[in-house]
Amino acid sequence: MANLDEIVEYLDRELKVASVPDYSGAMNGLQLKNDGNVSKVGSAVDASLPTIIKAIEAGIDLLIVHHGMFWHGAQKLVGAQYQKIKLSMDANLAIYSSHIPLDIHPVHGNNAILTKMIGMDDPQAFHNWKGIELGLSQKMNLPLEILLERIELAVDDKIHYCKGSESEIVGIVGVITGGAGSELQSIANEGIDTFVTGEGPHWSYPLAEELGVNIIYAGHYATETFGVKKLMNVVAEKFLMSKYFVFHPTGL
Repeated sequence: MANLDEIVEYLDRELKVASVPDYSGAMNGLQLKNDGNVSKVGSAVDASLPTIIKAIEAGIDLLIVHHGMFWHGAQKLVGAQYQKIKLSMDANLAIYSSHIPLDIHPVHGNNAILTKMIGMDDPQAFHNWKGIELGLSQKMNLPLEILLERIELAVDDKIHYCKGSESEIVGIVGVITGGAGSELQSIANEGIDTFVTGEGPHWSYPLAEELGVNIIYAGHYATETFGVKKLMNVVAEKFLMSKYFVFHPTGL
């Protein structure tokens, strides 16, 4: 049995929660406390009601998520919001959330893990946002077809893409997991030839054609499973407990 406060202290320090900026609704860190004891750690992409129910059924005491419970700001504790909190508290389930701190972490982060899986051996940070770099980039002398195969293998699913460039070589590849497709114009302005993200708005596809940039939509959910899985494994090993990943894909 591990101590919740010790785990939270470790995660806050490792992820630099206090110094990494984020959206106001992210509320990184411990979002819901339990009685202080943890025997089984779990992880999931979203702190949604179905995910929480699955976590409780799996006997999880601490659930680490990427998208937390308060994205939409202050809400009335009715309906699903009430159920999430009531069920979690009744089941002694603590919930810890890490959004951008987990995206950009150099070892446990979504970007770092995905870039390594697709063969980027020396990626450099790029795309400044609120004083931090949101993504990783590297020049790759690789055919687009091969990169697509590597990405599909990494996310274990089919992906969608727009071949905006006339070149068969991917050139400078930029990776920002999640929903960064709306950043395409500024990404292109930074010299990125092929942009890998999770999803984007409809207009990002025709814009990619006009800009002459490849954009690869590898799935918002799929590209953000890496970090929470890695954190779960690290916590389970460090604090000597069992683990369980709550799989609840959105298809987006």
